[in-house]
Amino acid sequence: MVSMMPKVSDEAVAAYDAVAAGLEAAGVVRGSMFGMPCLKIGKKVVAGMFGDAMTFKLPPEALAKALQLDGVEQFDPGMGRPMKEWVKIPLDRSDVWPEYAADALEYVAR
Repeated sequence: MVSMMPKVSDEAVAAYDAVAAGLEAAGVVRGSMFGMPCLKIGKKVVAGMFGDAMTFKLPPEALAKALQLDGVEQFDPGMGRPMKEWVKIPLDRSDVWPEYAADALEYVAR
């Protein structure tokens, strides 16, 4: 079965680029995971882009907080099973992307 990546809008790319730029000083680099753009520290993935949403690997407290926001859900890359530490935050909540990117970086870089 071939899965199709969700389409990404220019607005989402711009918001993702802003988050990526904000993390560069901390040593975060752009990469790819399962064909989707992602942000990595070393070989570990911190965040990714999935359609018009960003995904973040979060510690339990930040994950619980994120899941209380409208439209936010656990990230399921299309295999029918959500990834337990990952959350997907839609473009209409991109105002919180930098905050969760910082939480994800701190968590993954430990």
